[in-house]
Amino acid sequence: MADASASGTSQGRKNIFKTLEFDTRLLGMVGAFVLVCIVFNVLTDGRFLTPRNIFNLTIQTVSVAIMATGMVFVIVTRHIDLSVGALLATCSAIMAIMQTQILPGIGIDYGSPLMAPVAILVGLLAGGLIGAFHGWLVGYLAIPAFIVTLGGFLVWRNVAWYLTSGQTIGPLDDTFQKLGGIGGTLGTTASWILGVIAVAAACYGILQARRARIAHEFPVKPVWAEATLMGLSAVLILGFVATLNAYSVPTRVLAREFEARGEVMPEGFTQGYGIPISVLILIAIAVVMTVVARRTRLGRYIFATGGNPDAAELSGINTRLLTVKVFAIMGLLCALAGMVASARLSFHSNDIGTLDELRVIAAAVIGGTALAGGIGTIYGAILGALIMQSLQSGMAMVGVDAPFQNIVVGGVLVLAVLVDIIYRKRTGDV
Repeated sequence: MADASASGTSQGRKNIFKTLEFDTRLLGMVGAFVLVCIVFNVLTDGRFLTPRNIFNLTIQTVSVAIMATGMVFVIVTRHIDLSVGALLATCSAIMAIMQTQILPGIGIDYGSPLMAPVAILVGLLAGGLIGAFHGWLVGYLAIPAFIVTLGGFLVWRNVAWYLTSGQTIGPLDDTFQKLGGIGGTLGTTASWILGVIAVAAACYGILQARRARIAHEFPVKPVWAEATLMGLSAVLILGFVATLNAYSVPTRVLAREFEARGEVMPEGFTQGYGIPISVLILIAIAVVMTVVARRTRLGRYIFATGGNPDAAELSGINTRLLTVKVFAIMGLLCALAGMVASARLSFHSNDIGTLDELRVIAAAVIGGTALAGGIGTIYGAILGALIMQSLQSGMAMVGVDAPFQNIVVGGVLVLAVLVDIIYRKRTGDV
């Protein structure tokens, strides 16, 4: 009788997940992330899940997560890119030199409203061109991507060194620095407004998906299931905003700001940071990349080519040009990640982006991107990057040595691939 009851409960849970149409792989990753957070929160006596640490965790994740979204496309098309960390360093060096040497030399001085946009545009152009060059070598000259990007890893890391003569370049423009982290946030009021807008957009998206299914006479979820999804979306979005808003600006920083304006800070005055601009950049990139993957011809071609390259080419897809486009996108995202990383530091350093190629690949794979090609999601890669950063940050807070941190990350990567293989065998998705 007890066995029958347990079986009925298990079946009920499965039916609930099936009705809500949850991605079981995504649920597994979310469960792993929650487990990591709980374990480290216990080990750090509650310091891991404080608003301050969560704020720092989000801005530290951004640069790797941005590149991980592009790595999904690269791996889906059955390639690999080992040069992303070195390319990030080169683009960061170019943007830093533009701000400290080239632009001031042509009359665009520090603090000019043109400095940051021009430097960013040049960095994006450089990243896109370098990425396209990698894609041309892979697609048109048929050099394996592993070799091309391994060479790129060695070339661009040292190009960055020669561009800066091995020196740290800074300080960077104030406007540019706002794109990187704690120096640029929305504040509590704007963050709440954005959170409400995001909740409305999520609910609207769920309703539109339901209407589209009805219009095409596809089966739809029960109303309670749709309402549950809307409620979960609202809780997650507003909870995230509330957590970031709870991280208050230090009193001494507020006092200096009031003093600079010639004012006296009221007693007991507090102010939260809110959502960092760098996180908004990541969200925008995630939305754009998801739309490209799911709603555009380019996205369909990418996944079709990854699923079966020969069939894709026979069906008329120019797989060589597609490879150029995919690596160009990867290059652009490396430049954006370089912008965020150097802005967060407020300067360009020689070791920026070191080992990021391994973190990016690990994030994509942990996020469910199949190394065999054809399968991968943008949100999975971002969650993978968050899991990776949580592991590293948690171990650092506990006092684990850096070498052992890398050992753990390497073990987690291998375990993630093993779990993915087992999952695909059980579901028949191989």
